[in-house]
Amino acid sequence: MPEEKQGFDFEQLWNPRVIRIGSITVFLGAMLSFLPSLYLWMVYKVFPPLPMALKAWGLVATAFGAFYIVEPVSYYAILGLSGTYMTFLSGNIGNLRVPCAAMALEVTEAKSGTPEAEIAATLGIAGSIITNLIGVTLAALVGAALISVFPPVVAEAFKVYTVPAIFGAVFGQFAIRYPKVAIFGIGIPLFFLGVVKLPAWAVIPISVFGSIAIARFFYVRDRKRKPATA
Repeated sequence: MPEEKQGFDFEQLWNPRVIRIGSITVFLGAMLSFLPSLYLWMVYKVFPPLPMALKAWGLVATAFGAFYIVEPVSYYAILGLSGTYMTFLSGNIGNLRVPCAAMALEVTEAKSGTPEAEIAATLGIAGSIITNLIGVTLAALVGAALISVFPPVVAEAFKVYTVPAIFGAVFGQFAIRYPKVAIFGIGIPLFFLGVVKLPAWAVIPISVFGSIAIARFFYVRDRKRKPATA
């Protein structure tokens, strides 16, 4: 008789370990980020008054507070569980980690939300972190000198258009695969920015959760149609 295959629960094997290691590393990263401030306080006795520190944090939270919720939710489908921990620990989320994870899914033809996608995204992000570490080191040594050689218009273009170009490429990549969702994905922010004139901090969560709702609607509708056409 053929030997029976022994299956395993991927989520039970993968998720608890990823959550444990990810929680520890992200917590340590957050705590270590206070070391420069503690050094200045302990060595030079320099530390801002608590009301001033809270006011500064409030200004930052006002500008970027929406990203606290929007980025983990909107990027999770591409990054996966382990990729989310790695990405938010290493930084360069939208301009590097997300495109690398998206490209890994594209190359491997893995469907978002599957174990294959989780592994592919993790490997893609890990490779980007290693490459980024080498590239940042080189850029720190020669990047500033290289940019200074370029004409001002070219140098300014690098600063202004690099991130939009990356996001545009990622959007185009997924728009080909999900054209109906892409129409609403670009239409919602254009409507609320150009017609309603909402501020960017309000448009971002509306666009993200609005696109998720539209994608969910198409997903449920298509699933209901399949038995009728079978």
